Amino acid sequence: MARRSFSLLKALTKPTTSFSLTPIPTSRSVTYMPRPGDGTPRAVTLIPGDGIGPLVTNAVEQVMQAMHAPVYFEKYEVHGDMNRIPEEVIESIKKNKVCLKGGLRTPVGGGVSSLNVSLRKELDLYASLVNCFNLPGLPTRHENVDIVVIRENTEGEYAGLEHEVITKFCSERIAKYAFEYAYLNNRKTVTAVHKANIMKLADGLFLESCREVAKKYPSIKYTEIIVDNCCMQLVSKPEQFDVMVTPNLYGNLVANTAAGIAGGTGVMPGGNVGADYAVFEQGASAGNVGKEKMVELKKANPVALLLSSAMMLRHLQFPSFADRLETAVKHVISEGKCRTKDLGGDSTTQEVVDAVIANLD
Repeated sequence: MARRSFSLLKALTKPTTSFSLTPIPTSRSVTYMPRPGDGTPRAVTLIPGDGIGPLVTNAVEQVMQAMHAPVYFEKYEVHGDMNRIPEEVIESIKKNKVCLKGGLRTPVGGGVSSLNVSLRKELDLYASLVNCFNLPGLPTRHENVDIVVIRENTEGEYAGLEHEVITKFCSERIAKYAFEYAYLNNRKTVTAVHKANIMKLADGLFLESCREVAKKYPSIKYTEIIVDNCCMQLVSKPEQFDVMVTPNLYGNLVANTAAGIAGGTGVMPGGNVGADYAVFEQGASAGNVGKEKMVELKKANPVALLLSSAMMLRHLQFPSFADRLETAVKHVISEGKCRTKDLGGDSTTQEVVDAVIANLD
């Protein structure tokens, strides 16, 4: 009986046919079902701006054309030394709902207002968003940095209202936007940056608004940090931060600091959005106009605005074009053969553009 059982077991365990397993794909196809008419080309207002602006906006134009992206640009000349933004530019943005812009030079002192700030106030672009993250292949002092800085854009000191405090209405809507962004993008934590220990009325109101909104999002962790400590923590352990929501002035400082930590202002995308309109530009304001020598040598870094234009494409409901553009840019950065001076290379703007176009799938 034992011998018979052994023979039966041997027969059962012996393979009778050969077969191969179908390899599991490393990534699956994501099906996106557009609505009828979603492929209709969209008009976008384009403001090249000052300094490096024309160089980097032209880079975006070239890449969009190479991708056959369903957008076309209405271009307007606006410069920081103008008294105001021309009315036809405002009308174009209101018609198109979307704008892509280079930096506008802001005079220092002298009572001259910034046209960058004027545009945000004119269109009520109350939320500024800057995404500061490590790019694969680009060495930085810190790893695992992926911070989104969301700042109130229309009031407080940075808006030119040097003697006015912030309001409940604006504080509440920026808090709502920050938590909504975190919810929609599977972010885990929202941190409010403040100076309420000293600025008890203004920043106290801001914190009160954030706390009220936080109660409506129990799945998202809410924390607070004084701006002094925030700056120290950013340069020592930036990976601890996720989404940061701030009043206007602090947000500008925090965003530029985070950008410098994550790889530099030349690679950080961003934009400004309100209920009706959106303006996309280089995320961190430092260096968005550049130096004259950089303009003369045509060696401005176009990566920040290219990534901002990918954000714009998603905003316009063209996700596959956004994915293609981001993938190409990240491949060029990772490969390391074509980088501008701020990233340790010596490439021209056009050389980076050509490399991105060559890597479009």
